[in-house]
Amino acid sequence: MDAIVDSISQFIKDLLAGWVMSNLEGMFTDVNDKVDTISGEVSLTPATWNASIFSMIENLSDNVIIPIAGIIITYVLCYELISMVIDKNNMHDYDAGMFFKYIFKACIAVMLLSRVSDIVLAVFDVGSYMVSEASSAITDSTEINVGTTIQDMFTAQLSTMDAGDLVGLGIETMFCTFCMKIMSVLITVILYGRMIEIYLYVSVAPVPFATITNREWGSIGTNYIKGCIALAFQGFFIMVCVGIYAALVSSISLSTDLHSALWQVMAYTVVLCFTMFKTGSLAKSIMNAH
Repeated sequence: MDAIVDSISQFIKDLLAGWVMSNLEGMFTDVNDKVDTISGEVSLTPATWNASIFSMIENLSDNVIIPIAGIIITYVLCYELISMVIDKNNMHDYDAGMFFKYIFKACIAVMLLSRVSDIVLAVFDVGSYMVSEASSAITDSTEINVGTTIQDMFTAQLSTMDAGDLVGLGIETMFCTFCMKIMSVLITVILYGRMIEIYLYVSVAPVPFATITNREWGSIGTNYIKGCIALAFQGFFIMVCVGIYAALVSSISLSTDLHSALWQVMAYTVVLCFTMFKTGSLAKSIMNAH
């Protein structure tokens, strides 16, 4: 009779141990896969991230925004000419050089407007280069390898646990797995949200560039360029966050204390998500973009 009870007890413990192992493997796989995709996502330029979306943005910019930018630049240049005439005492203080200066500024404004797409995309190309270089400079691996570690942990720790402890550990690992999936979704939201913001910036680029040569209106274009540079640097800051996460993860030892290791991984992943959320506002504050 005791042998039957022991067999049933061992069977239940094996089932619970398998449940715990499945939770652990699924949890760390989700984290590893999502963190591994970060460098690939933030290194993509608007043209390579999604070709169909980029084509739509280009069409909107060329067919909708460019005509509006043409009206704005016409107004800005007329305003510039009227202000110049008034400042020169209604042409009483005549200076031929001011007209050459005006024509030069008008040519620069039209040239910038005609090349606005190349200029904006060049900013994000530089950002992509920074991210690629940062990715190659991160030497620590972000992967949490639990293959052999879990097997050793089972033989060392789980074999000595009773059914109650295994149930508690199973609930704990299931909760951590659920939280990791939420973190994975949040990371995806951050990455996709940044790229959508870049597309929005690219779509309206002609409008702020139409104002950039004017003294009164030029702050619009200047602030726009600062915003583009901030978005490019946000990708670099995200890679710095990943590098810090990699350094923290490399110090985790799953074989010593399973409970502590689980909550350490949870804490580090939460910190990674939080700092990734802050990278956008940090980049804009550094670039003084409003």
